[in-house]
This record gives sequence, structure tokens and C-alpha cells, in this order.
Amino acid sequence: MTTKQKDVHITPFVKKMMLVSGGGYFLDGFILVIIGMALIQLEKVLNLNAYWVGLIGAGALGGVFLGSSFLGYLTDKFGRKQLFVIDMIFVFVLSLLQMLVDSPYQLAILRFLLGVGIGADYSIGTPLLAEYAPSSHRGAILGFLQVMWFVGAWAASLVGYLLIPYEEGWKYMLGSAAIPALFLTIGRWNVPESPFWLASRGYMDKALHSLRIAYGDDVKLEDLELDKELEEKNVKSASFFSILKPAYLKRLIFCGGFWVCAVLPLFAIYTFGPKILEAFDLASGRQAILGDMMLNGIFLVGCILGCILIEKFGRRPLIIASYAVMTIGMILLSFSSDSSSLILVMCGFSIYALASGIPNDMVCIYPNELFPTSIRAMGMGISTAISRIGSFAGTFLLPYFLANHGIKTTMWTMTGVTIIGLILCVFLAPE
Repeated sequence: MTTKQKDVHITPFVKKMMLVSGGGYFLDGFILVIIGMALIQLEKVLNLNAYWVGLIGAGALGGVFLGSSFLGYLTDKFGRKQLFVIDMIFVFVLSLLQMLVDSPYQLAILRFLLGVGIGADYSIGTPLLAEYAPSSHRGAILGFLQVMWFVGAWAASLVGYLLIPYEEGWKYMLGSAAIPALFLTIGRWNVPESPFWLASRGYMDKALHSLRIAYGDDVKLEDLELDKELEEKNVKSASFFSILKPAYLKRLIFCGGFWVCAVLPLFAIYTFGPKILEAFDLASGRQAILGDMMLNGIFLVGCILGCILIEKFGRRPLIIASYAVMTIGMILLSFSSDSSSLILVMCGFSIYALASGIPNDMVCIYPNELFPTSIRAMGMGISTAISRIGSFAGTFLLPYFLANHGIKTTMWTMTGVTIIGLILCVFLAPE
């Protein structure tokens, strides 16, 4: 359900919602990538073997699985607003606690809990923004969330590059996530409840109040494209298993599946970008971080390009074409693993990164367009959870693959994942 404003501009309130919701994505990108920078020092500080490097690197992804799946259900049941603030306080505290760790056990647990907080934010912030966004701008607005993810990832690379020369730079790398978390907590404090969630519960006066905060006093409740009777029926019958009804199960398989294939190579590259560049014999140490910053910048450009194209072309042709081009980029990387040619490697990474912007924008758009208000947060949350199973497995196993099978097998495996994503979109992607 969306607001029925084909000709309404994006109000200051909607812009604020883009920032405070996008901040969660910024933190996700930042928290995931900063651990790859910190691990360069932590391997020696905590005497980490490949098992602990993989577990700590992937720990947040495991937490995202739990947070997105469980909190999505709670968000649909109890509303978006309160959890929107509580979740960010949780992330703020955990970010500071990372600075105090002195064992791999402690860091692995904190990374997992941070993932729970980030996963919850996917289930809370994204549906909330979708329910305030004008329908004529919804694709670009939700795509902006993923742009913020890549901005956060790039910022993490920059922080890592600046702090890596210092002996205890890892502490400040990990703790720095508390700064945006604090500002987001303040920015979210007075955000009103979703008018669609309120209306679906029968709180029509409160729904109208929230709607007028967003769009002014002239807006009417009829501007909600919401069939009250149908929504109330859905709410009464909605449960955790409502999402598994045949009408929604196919959509869930598609959303979770294409998301897995989009982010499994992406998270592996982001989390261990410096290690991958070292495996190609192209850079090491601080130079590898600098190279990783360049790759992050290309991913960001691809995501911005996706936002521009999303409202110009249909969802289905765009996502199929993007997966086809991503596959070409991964094939180039797989062949370049034999020669370690800088030009070939950068061409492969650039093609993959630019094309990946569209499906990575779509992960915010498809789940919110394909599921109704009564189960939207659950649909978004479970889709996120499915994607993070693959992301966790890929990130956890990457150090083993690099150590035991080399860069060539690793790249060909990622190519296979991208091909699976292409096939999935050809057969299941709706318009």
C-alpha cells in the first residue's frame, strides 16, 4: 500500500525519513566493512586463526538472520515506531563495547548481537519508509537506502585507511560506528507511527494525524490506497505463517533467492576486500585498503546508477540484464586469477560492481512492493534473513577457500552463484 500522490513532491518529512531510515543501511555497510579493516590488526592482537577470522567476519551476518526474521514479525504485530528507536540505542551500546574486547569469543558475540540490531532495522525502517513514500517516487526513494549502504561501506574503508597506522587503531575503527548510531537515535526520536499500520489496526484518527505530519493538513485519509475492510481481514488472519500461503510463498522465494545471489559475492568482497586483493598479488597492508576504497567507490556509483534507471525501465528487464552483466564481470575475475593482471582484475570488478547496483537497489524495493501492509515487515525481514544465510556461509567460508583452494576456485564459485541468480530472475522475477 502506498500514498496516492502521483503529483506530490517529496516533502521535507519524507526527506528526513530517507535519512533516518537510510542511516540503518549506512551502519550495516559500515559495520560489515570495518571489521575487514580491523582484522588486519586483530589477527595478531587476538592470535586469530582462519576459523576465528571467518567467524568474526561473518558474525554480524548471522545476527542479521535472527534480527530480521524475528523482529519483522514483532514489527507487524506491535508497530514500527518504538522499535525504530530502541534498535538504534542497542546498536550504539554494542558498538562502544567492541572497543573493550580482549578475546575472540567476546568479539564474535558482540558482532553477532550487532547483526541482530542491523537485521531488525531492515524489518523496521524499510517498511516504515515505504509506507510514507509517494508511489511516483517510491522506487528511487527505496533505492536510496542501498546507496546509503555503499556510502557506509566506503566510509568504513576510509576510516580503516586513516587508522590502520596506529597500534590500537582497530579499537577506534570498531567503536566509530557509535557516532552515526547516536545521531540516528536522536533523529528517530519523534518519528510518528506508520499511517498504514495504524489504519490497518482501525486507528483512523491517528493514521490521519501521521499522514498530515508527512504531507500537510490538506491531505485526506482517502489518500491512503488502503481497503480498510480487506486490511482488517488480513490483520485478523495474519500470523507468522501467513507469509507461507501460496499467494506469497513464490514471492518470498524470489525475493530471498535473488537477494542471496546478489549479496553473497558482494559481502565476501566487502568483508575481505584487502585479502582478496592480496590473493591477486596486487596489494598488501594499507595499499590493499586503498584499493578496497576504490572498489567501494565503484559499487557506490553502480548503486546510484541503479536508482536513476529504476523508474525509467521495468523492474523485471532491469534485474535480468544486470545479472547477465554481473556474470560477465565475475567470469573476467575468474580468468584473471591465472594472470593477476591489474587491468583485467579492475575491469572484472568494475563491470560486476556497476551492474550489481540494480539488484542491490531492488532488495529494498521488491519485498516492499510484493507484500501487503499486514505482513510487509515480515516479508522484508524473512527475505533479509534468507539472504543472510547465504551471506554468512560465503563470508565464513571465504578465508578457507582462499587458504585451501586459491583465488581461482573462489572466483569461479562466486561466478556460479551469479549464474544461479540470473536463472532465478528469468523464471521468477515479476514486473
